[in-house]
Amino acid sequence: MTKINTLSGNAALSVGHMAGMIDLAALPLWITALMESYKLQAPQAGLTVTLFLLGVVISSIFLASKFEVLPRRHVSFFGFSLSASCFITIAILPIDPHSFFTLLTLHFAAGLGSGSALSVTHGCIGRSENPHRLFGIVNVAMGVLAIIMFAVLPGLMHRMGAHVIFIAFSITMAVAAVSAILFFPDIETPSSNSLSPNTVRIEVYKLHGTAWLIIAVIACLALSQAIVFSYLDRIGDVRGFSKEKIQTLLVVMGFVNLLPGILAALLQKHLSPFGVGIAGLCLQGACALAITNSHVYQLFAAPAVVYVTLTIFTHTFLFGMLSKIDPTGRAVAATPAMMMTGSALGPVLGGLIVTGVGYGGLGCAVLVIACIAIGLLLRARYVLNQSNESAMLANS
Repeated sequence: MTKINTLSGNAALSVGHMAGMIDLAALPLWITALMESYKLQAPQAGLTVTLFLLGVVISSIFLASKFEVLPRRHVSFFGFSLSASCFITIAILPIDPHSFFTLLTLHFAAGLGSGSALSVTHGCIGRSENPHRLFGIVNVAMGVLAIIMFAVLPGLMHRMGAHVIFIAFSITMAVAAVSAILFFPDIETPSSNSLSPNTVRIEVYKLHGTAWLIIAVIACLALSQAIVFSYLDRIGDVRGFSKEKIQTLLVVMGFVNLLPGILAALLQKHLSPFGVGIAGLCLQGACALAITNSHVYQLFAAPAVVYVTLTIFTHTFLFGMLSKIDPTGRAVAATPAMMMTGSALGPVLGGLIVTGVGYGGLGCAVLVIACIAIGLLLRARYVLNQSNESAMLANS
């Protein structure tokens, strides 16, 4: 049995995170494939991806509270196996209007599988020796996946068809399933006598409000991420930028996304999670406005390259703080629900905004969401200060 905090255990968690968060690595290509090759309108394409993310949310909400008693290795294996089966079925599905309902159903089922596996993956990360550092490291794996997909998939999709992206998704999920059954780590369940029940109960009670506020902030962060990132390729196309320039941008973005996890791990003890959260949200809003309103390639590309990086870096600090608020791992096991609630709403909400007011409206929407999230984060800091636990979480 593989133990947590070992090289093989951390590698399995990295692969699981990489596969489960595949939307962060491939969302623009996903939306583009559905709109260009499957001939879906923006709201329909957004709805299709949203159903995948909704499946992730539902399974994560259901499993997170049961994290400590789940057969985690088998949940991860069967979850990723289900997702792999659904994506390979989508790849061989005929591209015609009559397949739309089947396409939606398979996306939802794939989301249920991925969400189940990702929930136990994040729960185990939360129970590791240093959740903040490990979460930063596993995000490097996601950056590697993004580089491969952005460098390889556009050309293959152009030559062979949009179904290639779903074959790639299936392969990724299958690799994660094999990794899980072989190396998914076991965690020690603390003895009921090892902690003072009264102390734990009081701490959880005091910090409960803060946890929910941080969860809401993470959902806002993911929503803003998905609203713009989903349509990045389409925005570039409408602005008249060539396919080659957009692909180059996505590849560079993949390399840049290797950095935030490493930087977040190195800066863990030097930056306040609240400071990082507020700064990240402000920069996210500014970048969204620049991406959606720039007609000059350089002014479009510069903020686009760091857009996902901001999300990863900020989320790592919030994840580390949340893992200290709830050391059982149950709160961070719901990370897929937090992230995908925002991500699930992003594509369909973005599609409606594009249809109603155009791509420029996406940046304004992100700015409003950022203001709401900053307000929630300031409230969380106030509640935390009132609980006299701020020193414990100052450097999560």
